Amino acid sequence: MSGNGTIRILLADDQETIRAGFRLVLDAQPDMTVIGEAADGVTALGAALRLRPDVLLADIRMPGLDGLELTRRLAGPGADPPLRVVVVTTFDLDAYVHTALRAGASGFLLKRSGPTLLVEAVRAAMSGDALISPQITARMLHRLVPPVLGEGKPSPEPLTPREEEVAALVAGGLSNTDIGEELFISLATVKSHLASLQRKLSVRNRVGIAAWAWESGLAPTDQVR
Repeated sequence: MSGNGTIRILLADDQETIRAGFRLVLDAQPDMTVIGEAADGVTALGAALRLRPDVLLADIRMPGLDGLELTRRLAGPGADPPLRVVVVTTFDLDAYVHTALRAGASGFLLKRSGPTLLVEAVRAAMSGDALISPQITARMLHRLVPPVLGEGKPSPEPLTPREEEVAALVAGGLSNTDIGEELFISLATVKSHLASLQRKLSVRNRVGIAAWAWESGLAPTDQVR
């Protein structure tokens, strides 16, 4: 991070239009600036080592060196010091998600997720969290944790009815913006509910909230998007 608190971002994607779109979104944020771009993995690796960005946004399928190997080299166990890498891709494949996270990625985002989640993913990476596209989270948890019928799993601390609604929507794959629209509440209120849920459930992020909701039977199978 620069001396004035600005998050320095490097973009790696072989499509110029994608890089231009990301730059437009990120440079519009008061606390972010794009410091470089790369159209292939080899160039991205060199730029990352030279510029030492705070966050690297990397596509998976790039010439020369793919985004997964790029992530492993820059964020994996052998990286010293490791960089924060958020994988941003068109390809919604579980194998890619698992490989990226094992390689040290600080997030996995689908390009169709939109600008709000892109910004959230960068901020999550900076705070030491890992944002995964909500629809991926919901699908993976749906496969791993079947909904429980009956009374469900109680939380360590009682949740309000609104918090239960928010938890169910998180497990259904909705973004913060979607949840706000669904419940007719502001984005700030959504974030407040999520922070309260993380505290009450003793989980680190929305993935933990979604897992709890699935285990508790709050997320019906027809809710996954």
